[in-house]
Amino acid sequence: MTVHKRIRPFNTAETYPEQNLDNDLCQAVVAGNTVYLRGQIGQDLDTRESVGIGDVEAQAEKAMANIAMLLEEAGSHLDHIVKVVIYLTDIRFREPVYRVMGKWLKGVYPVSTGLVVTALARPEWLVEIDATAVIPEG
Repeated sequence: MTVHKRIRPFNTAETYPEQNLDNDLCQAVVAGNTVYLRGQIGQDLDTRESVGIGDVEAQAEKAMANIAMLLEEAGSHLDHIVKVVIYLTDIRFREPVYRVMGKWLKGVYPVSTGLVVTALARPEWLVEIDATAVIPEG
């Protein structure tokens, strides 16, 4: 039986107190040598406070910083990202978000999917970035 490593577990009742939710989730799961990250947004993972409200670039920076931090906690690194999925609440955010992401992932060459959605889980969130990475052997 494989045991998965769960990183930064939390309950949605704490994260979304205004909503009637009670789901046990985590920020990352390591399964074998693969790291699956929860979609990251402009939120401080320690305080759960939203950052960069109204500023999609600041939110993208925080999302990428969260991704880097979680990958490190999982034993991986940005260089080992294999896939990203970007969710935007407005197509006009594509350029600034992709510029920020491109700065963090220069030379990595992951596959990517970009989607424009009506909304994210909180109205102040403008972008969410989901990543999957591997943990290299050795």
